[in-house]
Amino acid sequence: MSLRLRESLRLGGSSLPAWIRSLRDRAAAFPWWLQVLLIYGVARLYSTIVLTVAARLQMPSPWAEGSPTYGEFINFWDSGWYARIHDGGYPTALPRGDDGSVLENQWAFYPLFPAAVRVFSMLTGTGWNPGAAVLATLSGAAAALVIYRLFRLRSAHRDALWAVGLVAFLPISPILQIPYAESLHLMLLSLALYLVIGGHYLRAVPVVVLMCLARPAGVPFAAMLGVLLLMGLAARGDAPEGRSSAAGDLLRLAVLAGVCGIAAVVWPVVAWIATGIPDAYVQTETAWRGSELTLFAPWLSASMQLLGPVLGPVGLVLLTAGFAAILLSPAGRRLGLPLQLWCAAYLLYLAAFWNPQTSTFRILLPLFPLVLAFVLLSDSRAYRWLALAACASLQIVWVTWLWAWAPLFGAGDYSP
Repeated sequence: MSLRLRESLRLGGSSLPAWIRSLRDRAAAFPWWLQVLLIYGVARLYSTIVLTVAARLQMPSPWAEGSPTYGEFINFWDSGWYARIHDGGYPTALPRGDDGSVLENQWAFYPLFPAAVRVFSMLTGTGWNPGAAVLATLSGAAAALVIYRLFRLRSAHRDALWAVGLVAFLPISPILQIPYAESLHLMLLSLALYLVIGGHYLRAVPVVVLMCLARPAGVPFAAMLGVLLLMGLAARGDAPEGRSSAAGDLLRLAVLAGVCGIAAVVWPVVAWIATGIPDAYVQTETAWRGSELTLFAPWLSASMQLLGPVLGPVGLVLLTAGFAAILLSPAGRRLGLPLQLWCAAYLLYLAAFWNPQTSTFRILLPLFPLVLAFVLLSDSRAYRWLALAACASLQIVWVTWLWAWAPLFGAGDYSP
């Protein structure tokens, strides 16, 4: 790489045109929240362009004719399930196939997002389309603001802003403006993490309850809180001073952990009560995978299917070691214990319960704190701009490969 190119990638001083330097300097003078919203807005504009172009190229699909509008295109896949819930709620009897097995149905999808869209629709008169997309996009903007404040607890303004930018441009970030629950869940998760790190355990209670009704992340969050509680109890005996204050904090943390543990199972219990079938939620979830729930085994099977009986397990071990290395690296340690524990707990949860598939890329979004660790690996502007360009490029891959629909062996397609 030439010296001139390296200097250009650094984007420093005179290597930039005067008008770009002027815009940069003006933006740097904005308050933090406006800087975050500008970055998020640019990211969503870029994703809109990608989605719009992909829609123009879309062939006829189960949801629309060929070349659908942007509004039709973003209502593909699970957006349709959320729309059904918004319009008609959940079935009281599980649909079954000829062999008696439970078919795919609404109980796999948590209620907060469609309920929030219904309230938003009542207030604005928008209806599901475009109300759901607007609410998802606004929730993503709120998530970006909270993520910045969360990252500022562990990094400087510039680093936090870069990390927010990468989150906003992630390859799966178009999901933040699509009628899915991801953006609403991301907002609640980041706010819950922010409150926990700040020691505001009781304030986090309603946030955690809502988070557990947005997506199934209550189990790993409760596990993270449980480990923090055990570590706090162990450390309390080594610090006799301020024991009463520490005891109060631990009691509040215990309350939050208990509430989170209960909230994590509320939705499966609701499905049980509504349908009369104790494992209605589990049967519905496993309808998508076509097999019973088995802990950890799907990952081993998938690795062997992709890489073979020897390289598959080896690759799985290397993948696990890679995540551990990131969390334990100097950049990973700068995240702080709560964020490290959250990422570890969520990864363990996915390893135990998730069936690996193309939707896995989207399901990894709650690991967003790792983006800050990635940013903190280097303060090189070239490194960060190249990472941003890679994310923006991979958005095109994600949208055209997974979100856009094409017949697969004459039937369905890989789900996003």
